[in-house]
Parts: sequence; structure tokens; C-alpha cells
Amino acid sequence: MLYKQPGKVMAKRSTIKDLEAAKTFVSGRPIVLVGLMGAGKTSIGRRLAEKMGLPFVDADHEIELAAAQSIPDIFAQHGEAYFREGERRVIARLMENGAQVLATGGGAFINPETRARIKAGGVSVWLRAELPLLMKRVSKRGDRPLLKADDPEAVMRDLMALRYPIYAEADVTVESRDVQHQQMVSEVIRGLARAVERQKDTHD
Repeated sequence: MLYKQPGKVMAKRSTIKDLEAAKTFVSGRPIVLVGLMGAGKTSIGRRLAEKMGLPFVDADHEIELAAAQSIPDIFAQHGEAYFREGERRVIARLMENGAQVLATGGGAFINPETRARIKAGGVSVWLRAELPLLMKRVSKRGDRPLLKADDPEAVMRDLMALRYPIYAEADVTVESRDVQHQQMVSEVIRGLARAVERQKDTHD
């Protein structure tokens, strides 16, 4: 006869309860992942979407489809301002699609219009990461236009100083760590579930 360990049973129940609470909080709105390059928005986003039973959309991929060019080529041929305008338009369109997990580029949430649109119609989740983890991840790819500099780490530090206070406006903040993706997904779901509790406290 097999016996279930009480701790595991309670943990499973807690996870199910968090998932139900997260779905209640989201309530048909897009979950928009924000944060710097290397924070894990795409990899965590895909798994979060699967867990939540939602479609996953990568804004950068949609921008490339709309432009029929890669993001490095857009930057090289047209410049950052042109890319940002395209990014703004694409995210505005994607936000109209309702329930989904939407991974955005690092600069998307910095745009005031995009940020206001996400606040009005979605739930934003900031995947916050420390510099060593970000550099470890971005160093594996050479296609980051903003990091094509003599000192990529200095560029990343500057981006953190500029963008972190703005990312902090997100509805939920989750610390991105070097752990299994499924663990990070559980922490995002827990963060969404806790947002329900904070909302109740505010209304009480």
C-alpha cells in the first residue's frame, strides 16, 4: 500500500490553489512579462502560458514578422527610434487579443503609451534579475543590438539604472533566478495569486 507524504500533498494543493487564484486575478486579461534582456521572459513565458492554459506570444517575433526583418537588421538599417515605433504599434495590436502570455522586449514597458495600455488592459509581471545572471545569459547570444559595445556590462548597468525604477511599476515583481524554469513559473503564479490577496486588502 502506498502512502502519500503529507508535505507533498499540501504543496500540490497549495499550487492548485495558487493557480486558481492567479486565473481569477488575470480574468481574461493578457499577462505581460517585462524586464531586461536575459531575464527569461520568453523561456518562462512559454511555460507559464502552458500552465495557465493560454496562448504564448513573443512581441519581438511579431515585430520581425510585421517588418519582414530581424531585429538586428531593423536596428542596423533604420535605427532604434524606428524600431521603438514599430514595437509600440505591434504591442498595441497584440494587447487587443485578450487572454495570453505576452513576452515583451526590454524597452517596451519604458514607452509611456505602451505602459499605460498595459496597465489599463493587462497584468504586468516584472522578471527582475541581478547583473551577473543577466550577463551570463546574454553572453550566449551575439544578436543584441544594444550590447554591441566595447563594454556590454557597462551598457547593462546603465539600462538597469534607467529602467528598473520604471519596471517597478509592474503589478507583480518576481525575482528571476538561475533555477529550473518550472520553479520560476510556480513563483510567477504565486506572485499573481498574492496580487489577489493584496487587492482584497485594498478593498476591505
